[in-house]
Amino acid sequence: MVKYTLRRLIQAIPTFFGITILSYLLMTAAPGGPVGALAFGPKVTPQQRERVAAQLGVNDPWPLQYARWLIGDDWMRFDKDGDGVANEPGDRLGILRGDFGRSFLQRRPVWDLIVERIPATLELGLASLIIGLVLGIPVGVLAAVRKGGWFDTSTRILAVVFNAVPVFWLGLILILLFGSILPNWLNQLNPTVFPSTSPILPMGGRCPTDLLSGCPPLHERLNYMILPTFVLATGFIAVYSRFMRASMLDVFSQDYMRTARSKGLSTGQVWFKHGARNALIPIATFLGPTITGLLSGAAITETIFSWPGLGRMAVGSVVGLDYPVVMAVVILSAVATIFGFILSDILYALIDPRIRFG
Repeated sequence: MVKYTLRRLIQAIPTFFGITILSYLLMTAAPGGPVGALAFGPKVTPQQRERVAAQLGVNDPWPLQYARWLIGDDWMRFDKDGDGVANEPGDRLGILRGDFGRSFLQRRPVWDLIVERIPATLELGLASLIIGLVLGIPVGVLAAVRKGGWFDTSTRILAVVFNAVPVFWLGLILILLFGSILPNWLNQLNPTVFPSTSPILPMGGRCPTDLLSGCPPLHERLNYMILPTFVLATGFIAVYSRFMRASMLDVFSQDYMRTARSKGLSTGQVWFKHGARNALIPIATFLGPTITGLLSGAAITETIFSWPGLGRMAVGSVVGLDYPVVMAVVILSAVATIFGFILSDILYALIDPRIRFG
């Protein structure tokens, strides 16, 4: 297993560099640019635009920009001021040395911005993933056991509905329901018990914005997580339940399942100990990328509910053409995906002892 993991890590190196080159090419080929966003105005002269481009380092050919972004600029001299004269070497170390540059819009190191938002993204993503696994896998098992029954039919319909409904639409409907419709209806139903028409649940944010000491512990702000977690978890539940059902139906026809029944084992042991463990192998195919892909954040959900995570930051950076932040999120997502597929292969061996890698 160790040799296989090391070999996969070595094979991932050219994949990583290919992703960086392709991503940087797409970024430089995109219409517009940070200069137009930062130096917009009728009184801005072409000379001022060129100076801004030189300060940002986006006026050089893309191979030179890519090299400076990848390995830093402390090894070269370039025109920092836009006056046509090469100045002293730069002070960037490059992404290979942990430096993602500075944000064009916020004028702060990109890595500091990412570190600030990783806890919020992991908090929301892990909560949704855990709920998806805890509910999706048992639902899939029970749907396969009761194939053709009312439980199987209803769960399949709900899975299709949750897969078909767009995340942004579901989020907006929940905000409208818990923020306006349900409070007004309860107030009209019984004004004494429900005297207020204020939202039942917070409509956005991670915690109250009027706190000076930052967000309180998680258990004191669970109400802020209910709506965004539910929106994200519905997709996980739908996918895992459908895959688990299909995998369990295939497992039920295997000889070892009939052998387990003939030995007199209980129904729970046959379903979960012998059946579910082998049925989890297809789930491991996308579980690894899902776990590590949580770092990239759920951009739509975080934007709708004003959740201060990586996804919301990435959307704002794309709109504002903040290239360093966008590229940092892309690279983190790529690295997470690469490690996710390696993690999937490791999960294969953990779930099924028959699988071994030479």
